[in-house]
Amino acid sequence: MTDTMDIKITKTKHSRLNETDFSNLPFGKHFTDHMFVADYVDGAWKNFEIVPYGEIGLSPAISALHYGQAFFEGLKAYKHADGKVTVFRPDKNAARFNKSAERLCMPELPEEIFIQSIAALVDVERDWIPTAPNHSLYIRPFMFASDPFLGVAASTTYKYIVLTCPVGPYFSKTLRVKIENQYTRAAEGGFGYAKAAGNYGGAMLPAKKAVDEGFDQLIWTDAKEHKYVEEMGAANVMFVLDGKLITPSLDLQTILDGVTRNTVITLAKDWGYPVEERRVSVAEIVEGAKNGKLTDAFGAGTAATIAPVGSISYEGEEYFLSDPKTREFSQKVLNTLDAIRYGRAEDPHGWNYVVQSAE
Repeated sequence: MTDTMDIKITKTKHSRLNETDFSNLPFGKHFTDHMFVADYVDGAWKNFEIVPYGEIGLSPAISALHYGQAFFEGLKAYKHADGKVTVFRPDKNAARFNKSAERLCMPELPEEIFIQSIAALVDVERDWIPTAPNHSLYIRPFMFASDPFLGVAASTTYKYIVLTCPVGPYFSKTLRVKIENQYTRAAEGGFGYAKAAGNYGGAMLPAKKAVDEGFDQLIWTDAKEHKYVEEMGAANVMFVLDGKLITPSLDLQTILDGVTRNTVITLAKDWGYPVEERRVSVAEIVEGAKNGKLTDAFGAGTAATIAPVGSISYEGEEYFLSDPKTREFSQKVLNTLDAIRYGRAEDPHGWNYVVQSAE
């Protein structure tokens, strides 16, 4: 813990802002001028700094590289028309950050440190926040074990870093997805609910195979029988089936407690829309696609936002859904979510965290 958050700020001598083409912002390729760094040493978080973005010196023996103690979060900052800068729901990300830390036997980061570190960095990088529609400043907080020790044991030291990237849309097209029935992303009793680096490493081979087959994303299924839908590779998955919003529940702790997922569910309930969080069978999704009762399907995530699914393939058969532009529910969610995040509509739930200027 820490009683006060005294952040030392060292500004770069050469900004790359004017060298960055804001009309071409592929996701995660361009980084802002600075990053936040902190250390966990002797049982406490300390050395809070904002420094110029750049390489960091590490021992090749650090335990994160050998034993996988590493995880991350993702959230976004937005610039409103009046110049106000906000971060969307950082408290939810802080809570999930600490769930990941606990599961990976890593130290928790107090919520005030998580939020203040992000706010301080975003404040320094205000000029990097894009103003074009569907653009934002992506924020990547992450933690990794830093003990230079080759032994299968939890590290005693850790590094916490926050990076920021100006980004455009993660997906620029309607998704063609495949229901995976061979490989497994996560199993009951595992750590599928944590944003652990290892979850993503293990998913890359099946994801690559799907891309080689012409698909954009996988829909993962349960590890036991491959009979139940879990989540997509880059987002939670949600469906409108027979007039109800349905999505896999969090009960088995095999999927992420997505912030956008929670936001969509909250909005749906605000509107009086029927919502079911439960086990969702592959069979009912395929049958719904066949008989027309599946009227909407989309990925929901911080990076992906609301990503419409155009077709679902299962066991060699491809089922096409309606034109995303004609879908009532996901279009309403996307428009409402954008209006709140960009400050064009009221924020009744207090989701926008306003970044105060230090100047």
